[in-house]
Amino acid sequence: MATMYDVPADDLIEALADDLADRLEEPDWGKFAKTGADRELPPEQEDFWATRAASLLRKVADRGPVGVERLSTEYGGSNGGSNRYRVAPAHRADGSKNLIRTILQQLEDEGLVETAEGEGRRVTAEGQSLLDDTAGNVLEELDRPELERYA
Repeated sequence: MATMYDVPADDLIEALADDLADRLEEPDWGKFAKTGADRELPPEQEDFWATRAASLLRKVADRGPVGVERLSTEYGGSNGGSNRYRVAPAHRADGSKNLIRTILQQLEDEGLVETAEGEGRRVTAEGQSLLDDTAGNVLEELDRPELERYA
């Protein structure tokens, strides 16, 4: 049986996003919100909410139990210095904690993630099963000879 570690992350996230698009509802403010202080505009991707949810589910399963603060650090970026003269050095900026927290709450409502008191969030058995089943489907669809040893 294939696990989430046996397939490329991009392919797994894309397949998970297709499944989660039906299960999760993007809030009204979701299309207008930036994904961090270092961004100038909100994301232009059509299925951004489902893709970010799939990515968060994978990260929680991989690194869990993990909190919103740590996840916002991972989704952050570099906030550029002064725009006018470029004299100020770039600084680190975190990702949007509200966006991450809202998606994690939706994943909790679906029963894919649970809260571990004082530790953060971790994936449930149902969430791990979804990840492994999706990884098995992705592995079957991939036509890459270097991954045949996992099949």
